Amino acid sequence: MLTVHHLNNSRSQRVLWLLEELGVPYEIVRYQRQPDMLAPPELRAIHPLGKSPVITDNGATIAESGAIIDYIITAYGNGRLIPPPDTPERLRYTYWLHYAEGSAMPPLLLKLLFTMIPTRAPALLRPLVRMITTPVLTTFIEPQLQQHMAFWESELGNSEWFAGSEFTAADVQMSFPLEAASARGGLDGRYPKTQALLERIHARPAYARALQKGGPYTIGQA
Repeated sequence: MLTVHHLNNSRSQRVLWLLEELGVPYEIVRYQRQPDMLAPPELRAIHPLGKSPVITDNGATIAESGAIIDYIITAYGNGRLIPPPDTPERLRYTYWLHYAEGSAMPPLLLKLLFTMIPTRAPALLRPLVRMITTPVLTTFIEPQLQQHMAFWESELGNSEWFAGSEFTAADVQMSFPLEAASARGGLDGRYPKTQALLERIHARPAYARALQKGGPYTIGQA
């Protein structure tokens, strides 16, 4: 049976969601973040980088969200949640599947890190640290995030979902950047179409089932 090596508050939550959407049987092996918010050493026994998500299935170990989604759709999708080949929708699907981690997540992670750094600094050094981090946030990271969110809003003006009129695994992949942007990136009423998509995601029964099985989930961690 397919096994999801599930780290709390991580991208593996969307793997559970995809499996629930497809009705694929699976089991969960749970890992808890350490006090430093990193994954525990036990996860390195599954994959050398010790990152989540990781799945194991039929003797194979697959890491990286995009690769995992591609594997699950190919092995278990039976044509579901992916547009037909040689269509414009399939090109959009492939783009968003890779864009989510390749382009959208880096500035969101930078926002998290540069927001956290002053809080981790010794009290006497925090004003100095903020003098360094605040200009980076305001002049580089936050404008980048606004550019990405404006891009999402524009694209969602063309179709209800990222790859077209139908919900696909590309929307599952994009859910984590949207969740992160809503929590810490400035996704607000300026982007109503993107907010509406996130609301449609939250309303899906499979999303709710995945949350029940995955456990408490907050997006404050990467």
